[in-house]
Amino acid sequence: METIASVLVPVAVPKAYTYKVPPGQSVVPGTIVRVPLGPREVVGAVWDIEPDAAINPKKLKSITRVYDQTPPLDEDLRRFVDWVANWTLGAPGMVLRMVLRSEEALESEPPVPGVRRVEGAEPERQTSARRRVLETMEDGFAWTRSGLARAAGVSPSVIDGLIQQNVLEVVSMPAAPPPPKPQLDYARKKLTDAQEAVAAGLVSTFEKGTGVTLIDGVTGSGKTEVYFEAIAEALRRERQALVLLPEIALTEQFLRRYEQRFGVYPAEWHSEITPKNRARVWRGVASGDVRVVIGARSSLFLPFRELGLIIVDEEHDAAFKQDDRVPYSARDMAVVRGHISGFPVVLASATPSVESHVNAEIGRYTLYELPERASGAALPDLQAIDMRLDGPERGRWLAPRLVHAIKDTFAAGDQSLLFLNRRGYAPLTLCRTCGHRFQCAHCSAWLVEHRFQKRLVCHHCGHFEPVPDNCPSCQSANSLVACGPGVERVAEEVSDLFPQARTLVLSSDLPGGPERLKREMKIVEEGGADIIIGTQLVAKGHNFPKMKLVGVIDADLGLAHGDPRAAEKTFQLLAQVTGRAGRVTGGGRGLLQTYNADHPVIKGLLSGDKHAFYQAEIEARRVAGLPPFGRLAAVVVSGPDKIFAEGYARALARAAPPDEAVTLLGPAEAALAMVRGRHRYRLLTMAPRQFDLQSYLRRWLNQGPKPTKGLRVQIDIDPQHFM
Repeated sequence: METIASVLVPVAVPKAYTYKVPPGQSVVPGTIVRVPLGPREVVGAVWDIEPDAAINPKKLKSITRVYDQTPPLDEDLRRFVDWVANWTLGAPGMVLRMVLRSEEALESEPPVPGVRRVEGAEPERQTSARRRVLETMEDGFAWTRSGLARAAGVSPSVIDGLIQQNVLEVVSMPAAPPPPKPQLDYARKKLTDAQEAVAAGLVSTFEKGTGVTLIDGVTGSGKTEVYFEAIAEALRRERQALVLLPEIALTEQFLRRYEQRFGVYPAEWHSEITPKNRARVWRGVASGDVRVVIGARSSLFLPFRELGLIIVDEEHDAAFKQDDRVPYSARDMAVVRGHISGFPVVLASATPSVESHVNAEIGRYTLYELPERASGAALPDLQAIDMRLDGPERGRWLAPRLVHAIKDTFAAGDQSLLFLNRRGYAPLTLCRTCGHRFQCAHCSAWLVEHRFQKRLVCHHCGHFEPVPDNCPSCQSANSLVACGPGVERVAEEVSDLFPQARTLVLSSDLPGGPERLKREMKIVEEGGADIIIGTQLVAKGHNFPKMKLVGVIDADLGLAHGDPRAAEKTFQLLAQVTGRAGRVTGGGRGLLQTYNADHPVIKGLLSGDKHAFYQAEIEARRVAGLPPFGRLAAVVVSGPDKIFAEGYARALARAAPPDEAVTLLGPAEAALAMVRGRHRYRLLTMAPRQFDLQSYLRRWLNQGPKPTKGLRVQIDIDPQHFM
């Protein structure tokens, strides 16, 4: 009797397809296979081997390949894939696609040729170059030809001559040796009493099995050293560990701290690693050879063989939310993965999310607090600069008080950080003759001038064009003017004011990518820059020992949008960035330039009463029925034709099933009305916390009009932004 199997394929379809298993082959749930799908072949995973018995096997296509060298995806991971798909209303195959990210990993890496010393053999004539080669090989190990030549300081022809004389023999070597194991007691750092208490608490969670712990510790309180002890405990129990970080820019400093603690580097997983390294990490995770991974949100879907701990550092960060394809929160899904597999999850932040605060208050999460810095240094002294009373002169962006503070800090040999969460030189360029504004042709967004690159750039679709000499509308020469500041413009002002200072701009869109950022972060860490101008990537988790002053150029920037989380996000961002000041030796200062010094966010920061701010924010959410006390889901309709997209969105709204528990808002044109040539309309559903919103949305979409003519409908459960 022929065996048939349901195979989940990485496409946007609601269920698995059925295939025949070739004679002589065997599969189990989780087996990774290659199957025909239309005119092409795709990699998928067996989801069930007992599909509908009424199906005639003769009408089915056959599985074309079984990847029997790759371990099957285990039951917990398959349950996780189904759970994420059910929660997000995404296609299960699109979730599986995040698991099977590296097709190259499914093949064993072929061995590479190497050379090894033939025992007792000596060269016909000894030279200094040959002697260096043989001395290098005294360890008895095999070397690659090029690696041996570099290590011995000789040309490859010397190696070839020794092979010809049978002094060296050619052998096969593994393409990459197994990664070294972490040494649990390599260099355990002495912890403070408060850190020891939290570390002991984390270790005790392994006895309970599943559970979520929230570490709420001020900036510089040593949260990383504390959760390193949880990693050590997981390794002691022969389990793997995953650390999620929101930014690639954070990885370099973390890698060095991990190596100092455990004697080896962890594996990395993010968009900037090479395909070969990606495949090696994927295989190592699946085989169990890789014990610890530090990664971006996508590493949550790696096929760990023995995962026993997930740590989400900077758990409040919006970068953990994916907005395209399958919108999901990596923080929330990490909690789900821990619950499914029965292991601890640790969330850590100096400014936890409101949702995590509430979960800790009601006992769903275990809360540990670290209210003091591990170094004993005091938290920075924060003050506001009221720009209405003490603002800069026209055409300048730094208030006199901030300029004086930078001058004093520079004179003392310390570092200053100027923070502005706006990339480029200026957010808008216009013609002062005719008023023409440079707008993206594909998005409803202004083009941002990047003077370093001599470009006007769209930050939403990537479109760019050179800065013209004349206005394209009226042809006036020398009439283009930059409006508002970006980090490049602030850097220009700093260079004018402090020409003798070493100035550095840190922004994610400068040439050189993550490698440049790593180098520049190390320069700052080692004191190689005096004044740093940066965007939000400098606000997250970095330790700059010489940083004494942080100036926030526009503290009101994040409060200007109609986002229900605007106050929370702004408080978190400003608390994090000002927390870079005085982390090691104290004496830190933070100056916040603001036009609204009486805003609750600014007052909450200046008072240092984080608890009062959070309680006010939680109460406001409770009254409004917003998360975590209510549920939200965004429905985003987009299409190439504006009128058709709007008409469909209105028809979809009319088709919504009536339910007293559900409030439907919209459709309304999105704040970003067009992105990449697609016109966008948003609807928002609100419901009580216990309401089954996913079932309601499925019912609505099933009975609503079907999208045609290039329309797309995307569901975003628990949206993090409303653009």
